[in-house]
Amino acid sequence: MKKLLIITTIPESLEAFFLHFARHFQRLGWQVDGMANKASQHPDCIDAFNRVWDIEISRNPLALSNFLTAPKQIRQAYLAEQYDLVLMSTPTASFIGRYALNQFRRQGRVKVIYTAQGFHFYKGASWLRNLAFLSLEKIAAPWTDYIVTVNQEDEQSARQHQLAAATKIRRIPGTGVDLDRFSRGRIKPHEIAAVRLEMGIPQDVPMLLSLAEFIPRKRHWDVLRAFALVPQSTAHLVLAGDGPLEGAMRQLADQLGIGDRVHFIGFRRDAPRLIQAATATILMSAQEGLPNCVMESMYLNVPVIGSNIRGTQDLLQQGCGLLVEVGDVATLSQAMYRVMTQPDLRQQIAQQAQARLGAYDRANVLATYEALYNEALNDQSNLGGAAAIPSLN
Repeated sequence: MKKLLIITTIPESLEAFFLHFARHFQRLGWQVDGMANKASQHPDCIDAFNRVWDIEISRNPLALSNFLTAPKQIRQAYLAEQYDLVLMSTPTASFIGRYALNQFRRQGRVKVIYTAQGFHFYKGASWLRNLAFLSLEKIAAPWTDYIVTVNQEDEQSARQHQLAAATKIRRIPGTGVDLDRFSRGRIKPHEIAAVRLEMGIPQDVPMLLSLAEFIPRKRHWDVLRAFALVPQSTAHLVLAGDGPLEGAMRQLADQLGIGDRVHFIGFRRDAPRLIQAATATILMSAQEGLPNCVMESMYLNVPVIGSNIRGTQDLLQQGCGLLVEVGDVATLSQAMYRVMTQPDLRQQIAQQAQARLGAYDRANVLATYEALYNEALNDQSNLGGAAAIPSLN
């Protein structure tokens, strides 16, 4: 039996990206385990993985536990199960995990793959931030067998900075869209109509939707300010998600005089219903890898207004959506108005998007990962190829 361990910093990342990975490889006869901070407190993780490991790791890269405790816990888990392959995602977990396991990978005992859902250095970030995170990636590069990127910018960066051997850098478009869940026609019209009824939004009134955690990089303030400028006073804006900035965004909506037309509905698990009830979806982040909510909207024929950044740009270029520069509130407002008032534009965007969606089908993505994992397990080229690191045991 092949054994795979997937490590992320927080369990929400396991849930967002890797539950279907676990089930797919389990069907192939693999043991698939998950590791994250407090993963054992998340029922979805317990249900999906053969075994769940808790790890004392923080998203704060300077937290002492990341260096004093987490490496030991990763090594203990490896020694207990003797994993053939370890997949790491999210920056902190990938750095600490690669550090912890390098002595074993040099011995040919385990293969290490870093799936970068979005490097923490990117175009548009401050030079100091980019210097810090790029430096960490360069330090960890010799501890890595393969790097998987999900967008064009990150692939180019990985190659430019030689974060792995050229033949070991791959671009795979995200984790795939579940077509059984995100296919138009699967949800009955009355279920879609019920979304608007729930919030008191008339069926014939434009409704814009943003599916995003209330954290700074999602820039909800731009969405609210742009919505306040739209010359369409009957339109409604629905914000699905939770997070530390929700209270501040509620206050901003009231200050802008749009509080009665903005709906804060919290974290939801019915994304397909919400998207199909919307006139368009919006994601104005400053940083993304390859956003699932954009792909899901495209599959459901709902146009997207997105920020002109890596990942989102990959998806919406060539007329597959409307791209707006980060922070350009005036242009964002104009895009909102256009998509709400021009049904021909919405249809055109949907048609363009449908023509490019094959690459994001979950079945295709999983087949690509399966081929990569088998290649990695058979690859002997990196044995002894990196400097040793001291034991923390």
